[in-house]
Amino acid sequence: MMEPREQLASLLKEHVVGRPFSELASVTFDHHAAPIMGHVLIDALEDAGYSVDDFDAVGALTAAAVPMVSAMIQAAASRGEDLDGFVMDFVYPSIKGPSIEGRRVVLLDAWLSEKSYVQTSSLVTLRNGNELSLDFGIVEQLGAKVVAIASLVGGGAKNINVVNPVTGDGQVLPFVQVFDESELR
Repeated sequence: MMEPREQLASLLKEHVVGRPFSELASVTFDHHAAPIMGHVLIDALEDAGYSVDDFDAVGALTAAAVPMVSAMIQAAASRGEDLDGFVMDFVYPSIKGPSIEGRRVVLLDAWLSEKSYVQTSSLVTLRNGNELSLDFGIVEQLGAKVVAIASLVGGGAKNINVVNPVTGDGQVLPFVQVFDESELR
């Protein structure tokens, strides 16, 4: 039997090969992926130096990341750890879920790369070109600290530059990916 990471890679390959980008909802909402995805994400964060003790909540940047948040909450609970989740939304209130004020958070997406930045749901990001910076600004405005950004699939970057659109302050955030795009092609 394949290890959980290998099982997830197999599911992802079906939706990555030959495509420049996919939201990967067909994987993140899949009954095969759901029970292993949270553990694989927590393992990737731990391998990058972030234990569940280093963050209090995980936040979905897109609809495809919502089941990832749920999977991480359940995986953490199975390990005896407490972890909350939330989802970013451009309809007030911007955060759906428990309050993140004063908390350390990891922002999640299914596939985060340069290609994914073209997807947008806001006039602000159409003008400024970076939805992730807007999400970062909202999280900061609500009093939380972004510890890292994580995704199932990434483009190989070790860090992501974000700029708070309200204050103009920039920050380099660690980026943790379970798989590099090249591993799945």
